[in-house]
Amino acid sequence: MNRDYPLERVRNFGIIAHIDAGKTTTSERILYYTGMSHKIGEVHDGQATTDWMEQEKERGITITAAAITCFWNPTYMGTDTSKKQRFNIIDTPGHVDFTVEVERSLKVLDGGVVVFDGVAGVEPQSETVWRQADKYHVPRICFINKLDRTGGSFERSYKSIVERLNKNAVRMQLPIGEESNFEAVIDLLKMKAYYFEGDMGNTIREAEIPAEYLADAQKYRAELVEKAVEFDDAMMAGYLEGKEFSIDELKAVIRKATIANKLFPVFTGTALKNKGVQLVLDAVVDYLPCPLDIPPVHGTDPKTGEEITRKASDTEPFAALAFKLQTDPFVGQLTFFRVYSGTVESGSYIYNSSTGEKERLGRIVRLQANDREEVKKVYAGEIAAAVGLKNAKTSHTFCDENNPIILDPIKFAEPVVSLRIEPKTKADQEKMGMALKKLGDEDPTFRISSNTETGETIISGMGELHLEIMVDRMKREFGVEVNIGKPQVAYRETILGSAEAEHKYIKQTGGKGQYGHVKISIKPLEPLAEGEKVPKNVKRYDEFEFIDSIKGGVIPQEFIPAVEKGVKEAMDRGIVAGYKMVNVSCELTFGSYHDVDSSEIAYKIAASQAFQEAAKKAKSVILEPIMKVEAVMPEQFMGDVTGSLSSKRGQIEGMEDRFGLKVIKAKVPLSEMFGYTTDIRSMTQGRGSVTMEFDHYEVVPPNVEKTIVESRK
Repeated sequence: MNRDYPLERVRNFGIIAHIDAGKTTTSERILYYTGMSHKIGEVHDGQATTDWMEQEKERGITITAAAITCFWNPTYMGTDTSKKQRFNIIDTPGHVDFTVEVERSLKVLDGGVVVFDGVAGVEPQSETVWRQADKYHVPRICFINKLDRTGGSFERSYKSIVERLNKNAVRMQLPIGEESNFEAVIDLLKMKAYYFEGDMGNTIREAEIPAEYLADAQKYRAELVEKAVEFDDAMMAGYLEGKEFSIDELKAVIRKATIANKLFPVFTGTALKNKGVQLVLDAVVDYLPCPLDIPPVHGTDPKTGEEITRKASDTEPFAALAFKLQTDPFVGQLTFFRVYSGTVESGSYIYNSSTGEKERLGRIVRLQANDREEVKKVYAGEIAAAVGLKNAKTSHTFCDENNPIILDPIKFAEPVVSLRIEPKTKADQEKMGMALKKLGDEDPTFRISSNTETGETIISGMGELHLEIMVDRMKREFGVEVNIGKPQVAYRETILGSAEAEHKYIKQTGGKGQYGHVKISIKPLEPLAEGEKVPKNVKRYDEFEFIDSIKGGVIPQEFIPAVEKGVKEAMDRGIVAGYKMVNVSCELTFGSYHDVDSSEIAYKIAASQAFQEAAKKAKSVILEPIMKVEAVMPEQFMGDVTGSLSSKRGQIEGMEDRFGLKVIKAKVPLSEMFGYTTDIRSMTQGRGSVTMEFDHYEVVPPNVEKTIVESRK
């Protein structure tokens, strides 16, 4: 069976944006115009195809990333289908609590369409998703949406992209009219106007640019050409000599610069009123990369630890990354995976290099949101889902057993809010464990732990809404009723100074005893300098480093991992208030052993005790999560909101005007922000709003630390 679409005609891209910018509405139009749905489902009616969870329909927000496969024939090809494209699209959430969905989607996508609200322009979460796309070097095009709304302004929104995100954003289109007068778009490359006619904007009519818009169009086309030729020396030379370029030549150089993340083409329209979406799909074909355009994927050889790469080719050894798990009520667990190289067939065995296990790949499906189409074979550059893999987790690598590779895993943020939960009945207790495990497997930012002293179950996540949705899902999907406690902040502990400690663990019990002796030194963990390599005797993790400086075999090599394990276990319970310790560098400098009595458990206990002693000397402190807060309100309420944020230990960082409203930017401790959405509404007669996202951890003031410690007793 051969591939039905060559790689150059495949596009894997995501729809990413701030909450309420119109991502899902845009996705619905894409499904309609590509013929995947025969009617358009609207978010406000709870009918959107990609918002298929009950909670999404009720709240009108996207919670889980939905994958769609569809097919597009570029409008400029007319009836010629020789360039028809396969699109693998992921519609991602905009709410900061579900940022994990954006993170894991961007890891496996080749490009992105960033949607902006034409009234608000760049919003806080727009900046967050833009930074995430920068992190994964994802080429993107911009779509300024909602130009039909009162207050919609293409120029103002475009300016906010240039000022706040990247100065290399470039206008590809101009609107004809704005707000209720918005009727068409001008294509600056072709210098034509496009009108979208018929009930659903299906009929695209090309026309000459109206006379009153011609001067602006000529001015901005010259700007576009000047910006594009910067990225090609030969074209730049021709441009300086006054040469005119064809549309195909300009498209080629804009594509090259976009794929290199040097240029960000900007388009406009209104998805809700069915204007402009088809031209954005053409732009996906013209400017976003196919799998052949992106660099080979990097990974490591599990046997040697050497770096290896895989090119996007069906003939290379098979390599794929599992990026999302989803429990499906009809078929069980779905494991979404992106194939980077090679091919895989249903019914074959795949090797999970992350666990070293083999599993049979029973069925493979391609997703249209929550509908499934069964496929026999998946090729390089494609996204699909496996049914019924038992041991696969997010970030696991599937590969050819004879050519193993472990692909770079996805890194996830640490949760910042916790809740105590308990089952309502004995029957709920039995089901709760299974429900929590499945939800934890699906969402790596949703953590489950138990308090060993009280026996309570603690769930942790990225925000109050995140945990509220998880509790709701437990009830609806798993039939588990629980009581919940108040939200708690996920504090951390760290050290500010350096210290040394030595501990001998010796136990004689008649017969074989226990002997472990270690000396360690600890200090705050310093970030690696750019390009700095980690030495061979150092194991470095995100928030911990272990250095083995033992000379002359005073501790046998086989006991060193036990020392590291003991230190890690001690870090799980800090010495100030019992919170997890982070950002510590621990060096094993000396020790001794006994030929008969030394054991792994003895070294683990000795290391754990030594670490606790050292942490007491090294000035341990509590860290609290600080949130980046943006409050928007009419001017008359600004004083009240500023005062309330200051009273919450907030640092006001700036104020600005945005479309007749005032915007306050601040950094505020999370512990002070619970329930603030309700507070700001009551303070501003329901006209104010607040968005916040995690920014960093900071040492708590002494009076706050005292309160935290007392509350833990």
